[in-house]
Amino acid sequence: MATSFSCYGAVSTLRTPIPLSRLSTFRSPSVSTIPNRFYKFRVKCSRAEAGVVDDSRSAPIDVVADVKSERVVVLGGSGFVGSAICKAAVSKGIEVISLSRIVVIENTIFSSIVFLLFSFIIFGLKSKTFITSQHGSNKFQSLDCNAGDVFYVNWDEVLTGATAVVSTIGGVGSEEQMLRINGEANVVAVNAAKEYGVPKFILISVHDYNLPSFLLSSAYFTGKRKAESEVLSKYPNSGVVLRPAFIYGKRKVGDFEIPLDLIGEPAERILRAIENFTKPLSSIPASDLLLAPPVSVDDLALAVLNAVVDDDFFGIFTIEQIKEAAAKVKV
Repeated sequence: MATSFSCYGAVSTLRTPIPLSRLSTFRSPSVSTIPNRFYKFRVKCSRAEAGVVDDSRSAPIDVVADVKSERVVVLGGSGFVGSAICKAAVSKGIEVISLSRIVVIENTIFSSIVFLLFSFIIFGLKSKTFITSQHGSNKFQSLDCNAGDVFYVNWDEVLTGATAVVSTIGGVGSEEQMLRINGEANVVAVNAAKEYGVPKFILISVHDYNLPSFLLSSAYFTGKRKAESEVLSKYPNSGVVLRPAFIYGKRKVGDFEIPLDLIGEPAERILRAIENFTKPLSSIPASDLLLAPPVSVDDLALAVLNAVVDDDFFGIFTIEQIKEAAAKVKV
């Protein structure tokens, strides 16, 4: 005997999105954003024997399903690296929450030149000062905020429902400031993420440039390695540490755009072309200051996305491994 079934579906969320203050939420215009993983599906089904009219009064069936969607928190999302990560994630339909410690830079030629020279010479523009930048329809404006937001933020508004946290927090300054920003701030974030049950933490760290130990003991690197240890300790099977060298791309400082790719891109190509000849020099202390291939900010962002979606991607990743991870997302 033939039997027929007819089903009608509707979807509604079990929870409403949490209002976010002091945060930026970026959503893809072409992909509907899912605020959390749990959805309620109401399915109306009817059963009828052959030759019998379907009963339209059949009671609906509520089914709760666990639907995975990515909701990524980017710490330092308005910075050079952070904004690239936000842009890449949004382009893939991932919901992004950006939390930033923002410093105002005066729009003067003098201040811009001083900032660029200091950052480029000392740390390859890895200092964590946040600047005005624009990507498509998403605009991140500089604001005058307190320097220690990560220590006082209401994590309920940030981490609830998050599937991953990406930290680009870091900076240069006095020994005390670098320990606090590079180390303590990230440690606070890692522990908060763990407490709120966020399954993955991704840290943007730094290549050691084959520097001698007395330089690696500086507060800048000590803070970075302390943060790395915390990530790998709290997230032994899902924590990710990316160690790029000089990061290049189009970087804005105030109203000025600095085309770092004009230097970084050809330098990367040249260094990769001659790497077989330069490998014997890798044993020389500090040799990587000249020989470590630069990393495109877009490749770094893609490597982060690979870490977000790939559960088998965890541990410490070198410059070459960052490139390989980015290539997987490009395909």
